[in-house]
Amino acid sequence: MSASEADLRPVAVPRTARPQAPRARTMASLRRERDTLRGLTEAGDPTGIERQHGLGKLTARERLALLLDEGSFVELGVFRRRRDEGPATEGRRPHTDGVVTGTGTIDGRRVFVYAQDFTILGGSLGAEHARKIHRVMDLALDGGAPIIGLNDSGGARIQEGVAALDGYGGIFRRQVAASGVIPQISVILGPCAGGAAYSPALADFTFMVRGSARMYLTGPDVIAAVSGERVGHEELGGADVHGGRTGVAAFVRDDEEECLEDVRHLVSLLPDNNLASPPDTPPTGADADPRPRLAEIVPVEPNKPYDMREVVAELADDGDFLEVHEGWAPNVLCALTRVDGAVVGVVGNQPMVLAGVLDSDASQKAARFVRFCDAFNIPIVTLVDVPGFLPGTGQEHAGVIRHGAKLLYAYCEATVPRVQVILRKAYGGAYIVMDSRSIGTDLSLVWPGNEIAVMGAEGAVNVVHRRELRAAADPEARRAELIADYRERLMYPYRAPEEGFVDDVIDPADTRSAVARGLALLRDKRREPPRRKHGNVPL
Repeated sequence: MSASEADLRPVAVPRTARPQAPRARTMASLRRERDTLRGLTEAGDPTGIERQHGLGKLTARERLALLLDEGSFVELGVFRRRRDEGPATEGRRPHTDGVVTGTGTIDGRRVFVYAQDFTILGGSLGAEHARKIHRVMDLALDGGAPIIGLNDSGGARIQEGVAALDGYGGIFRRQVAASGVIPQISVILGPCAGGAAYSPALADFTFMVRGSARMYLTGPDVIAAVSGERVGHEELGGADVHGGRTGVAAFVRDDEEECLEDVRHLVSLLPDNNLASPPDTPPTGADADPRPRLAEIVPVEPNKPYDMREVVAELADDGDFLEVHEGWAPNVLCALTRVDGAVVGVVGNQPMVLAGVLDSDASQKAARFVRFCDAFNIPIVTLVDVPGFLPGTGQEHAGVIRHGAKLLYAYCEATVPRVQVILRKAYGGAYIVMDSRSIGTDLSLVWPGNEIAVMGAEGAVNVVHRRELRAAADPEARRAELIADYRERLMYPYRAPEEGFVDDVIDPADTRSAVARGLALLRDKRREPPRRKHGNVPL
């Protein structure tokens, strides 16, 4: 036998050294394996959880338990994890890939959610992490239900490079596709840096928690390296910065429990999608509910301040309303509430701040709110007490014309029921912009002391009669006469009603009732009138 033939002969292997056939696996064992793996994943890493609690933050699953109805959460993608790429991912492939996704209910209504898990890979976004979010966003859009994102992430996963950036792009594209179709709510409960910050900016409403939430495109270390400027995380992108200066955060809360409770409250005021109506509650008898305190809240003197929030509380069922962007552009108030059980959006000038004038920020704030209400079939009540637009080179150079036009455009385009109530004064272009009859309000109501004019009497007299006043023997006495005459002729409270620019003059105490009746009158208002086949000619 040749050597080559000897090499081909089989080699005897002792029985004890042979590999044993795998023992047959039963369904029971498979179920145990699944349950064990699921249990370990849902329990999380004790060290990471302890660290998260040490930062004063809840875990992703604890947050979902507070947000959703008890026992309603159905998790999707619990076993998903990043791909095995050898030594690069060894020991770094935890299940869920740092984000918990799924669906549940809030007050029995379906919502879709994702919650980034900072205890796993710092909540960083990689390809699989992003795909899980894409999946739940697609389901929300297909199902016509709100999407809520709980953000707590270190940002893009650097090790995954462009795949992570592509994941963010997929999120943004879906947000734009869902805009105006389903409500989108973003909740910032930890860091949200770099490109991730665009997701809250694209959402309809963003919540932030003081002390733990921070959001910026470039962090303090990068800023220091590039410009030498030293700034802290909170000063750069904390909750109060975005709630009061940038307007990115619509709501700022002190702790996570309060924050998530208000997310639930907000959802209770929103429809599921743009084809649905907001959820009503039983009528409260608002159509016959006098509120005499309104006459006490609002002073007769046109320049005396008061808090418009107190007026809104008198109009709202149980005095309850949810103010949006409370800290940003506070000279205009935007809020969601119910009147006689029906959800409405309220826009009102706030005389407590800058006398309630409109400026660039206030115009943007109100315009965005009006457009949201119109997109989601929420009627709009506009409470007017406005001396005009804020004058000055600062505002002119900041583009107040362009920003004011945003609010004008939003109202002109709105097709939902609209009710305007002029409490005291409405001057100049601000009168037009604050949902006047000329730009399409459905019902315009005024209080008996209303002043509707191009400008206030004092300013008008100074402009129109300046030559006469310079030549007068007693300019101050003559000015007083001219002001009284101007008020009598051009600011007469019944002039606008007589000329058909408003529908009714109401007693302040009847405001809640009149608004409720007006909204009931407009309840079946159509976006477009029915198309006619042909008329019924009198044959």
